[in-house]
Amino acid sequence: MSAPVELSRDEARRFLVRHHGLDRPARARGVRGVRGVLEASRCIQLDPLDAIGTNADLVALARVDGCHKGDVYRALLPGHAFEHFAKERCLLPAAAFPYYRDRAVETPWWRLAERSRKVPSSVLDAVRAEVRERGPITSAALTDHGAVEAMDWSGWKGTGRMTTMALEISWTRCELVVAGRTSGGAKLYDVPERALPAHHDAPAPEPFHRWALLERVRAAGLMSTATGPLWGMLREVRGELPRALVEEGALVEVLVEGSRRRYLARPPIALPRGAPDERLRILGPLDPLVWDRDLVAHAFGFDYVWEVYKPAAQRRWGWYVCPLLHRGHLVGRLEARVADGRLVVDRVWPEARGALDPRALRDALERHAEALGVEPPKRVRVR
Repeated sequence: MSAPVELSRDEARRFLVRHHGLDRPARARGVRGVRGVLEASRCIQLDPLDAIGTNADLVALARVDGCHKGDVYRALLPGHAFEHFAKERCLLPAAAFPYYRDRAVETPWWRLAERSRKVPSSVLDAVRAEVRERGPITSAALTDHGAVEAMDWSGWKGTGRMTTMALEISWTRCELVVAGRTSGGAKLYDVPERALPAHHDAPAPEPFHRWALLERVRAAGLMSTATGPLWGMLREVRGELPRALVEEGALVEVLVEGSRRRYLARPPIALPRGAPDERLRILGPLDPLVWDRDLVAHAFGFDYVWEVYKPAAQRRWGWYVCPLLHRGHLVGRLEARVADGRLVVDRVWPEARGALDPRALRDALERHAEALGVEPPKRVRVR
């Protein structure tokens, strides 16, 4: 087993920016560029909130030129990706489907078993049959099978429609897949045979957990061995399997200056040559660069917490606040929205005096407005 790789904080920061494709635009533009981003990143985290594009949109727009809101779904679904749980709910490469299909089992935190008890098998069969006949199709367009007791997460209610819950069950089991999104963001369901023709019945080449851990480390760049959100679906293998993969040479252990934590990475660790480009990037709140908030604080000196689910009185910054990346550093935060056909910037917080380049920020906002199909901001308020 090789000795751990030691990185300074600055080296860790530079490695992560390059690893996540945030130092220069992707070589390919538009659809080809989006597909390349998923191939490199291995997963794009999903979230339905859409202040200035969904998180998936923002991940693509920060990396790909010639890309517009919604292109991430149009480029990947169907055929090139499917939706399922990784770190959280994500877009995953189509080649990952056989692993999920073969492991279509209970996901305890999603409470699949509880859902399954609520929906009769006859309804599941009927919903799948209708999707096979009519898909791709939205939940709303399917036959209504009546009401069901909604799932409750500390006051947050899930669907009370039995047809929709049947779709959720069949989707989790990989019996159906999300094959696209409508212009309004509604999921289009279909059978895997149509949506993923090249992968729906392909064999999974290796055991799920080995494959999934290697994928997760590749997605993270540097993945802490400590428990945390990055270990979603993999917590039960956090000890022995990582050690075995390090001994094998499939993973390498990394130490970052000043941190007690140990990290996993895919070898070799290649540090970038040259400086990042001059483009300022608006990152999604769930961009893979900021998945590990402790690492971001340590390597970038940037304290980032997504406050969208906090009560307003407890927020330090705002509701939907996006980090700003410039020249390889996290230099500020942006809260914006779309109103009356225009990108409206509610406030911008520079990380330090002089950290934000006004021209770079203006250029970024103009690019983003164009990608959203709206007018750029009239003015920008920097706090």
